Amino acid sequence: MATVLTRGDSDAGVVLLKWRRPDGRGGVLAPFTTLDGPRAWMLATGSEPATEAEVDAYWQRQRDRDPDLWVVEIESETLWHPLEEPITGASDSAVEDDPAKAAAALFRR
Repeated sequence: MATVLTRGDSDAGVVLLKWRRPDGRGGVLAPFTTLDGPRAWMLATGSEPATEAEVDAYWQRQRDRDPDLWVVEIESETLWHPLEEPITGASDSAVEDDPAKAAAALFRR
């Protein structure tokens, strides 16, 4: 399940992805450009899942600094996102190795 928590500027707004597990812990994925040039995502709230209060406080501080910011919440047991860009800085136990498998599990009936 994915939900838009805040809408930013439709032309220039950066998107943060709030990841929330069923137990309420999670993190915030933030985009960045690697030294080689392609975009990747990092778990900006730390390498281990944080409490929902910590995660919400993080993205709200970012939103206070940048009102053009978009925040989209994704509910999933494992850390993944629907884009095919890599995730860095997360513990191996949090990251799903196969995004297609994670997506299929999320949308199974």
